[in-house]
Amino acid sequence: MKTLIAILALLPAIAVAADLEMTLTIKDHRFSPAELKVPAGKKVKLVVDNQDATAEEFESHELNREKVIPGNRKANIFIGPLQPGRYPFFGEFHEDSAQGVIIVE
Repeated sequence: MKTLIAILALLPAIAVAADLEMTLTIKDHRFSPAELKVPAGKKVKLVVDNQDATAEEFESHELNREKVIPGNRKANIFIGPLQPGRYPFFGEFHEDSAQGVIIVE
């Protein structure tokens, strides 16, 4: 019974485990890289590193994700598995400069 409870306790961690991790940097209100290629059918952990002093909001309607990242902080955003295609994202607080796209191949 203790083994079953231990396994059940790990399920949330297993459910969010990503196949790979990629870093997206925010600096001077721009995302870098602006184009990020990821494989189709894989879960991806995006580590968003906001190097600006002010907060930014990662937002993507196509990915159904939005997350505020305080200045000089990092945040994790899990995406996928995705079908091949282009998934634009932007920074809602600096939409004129903070733009990018995730290309799934």
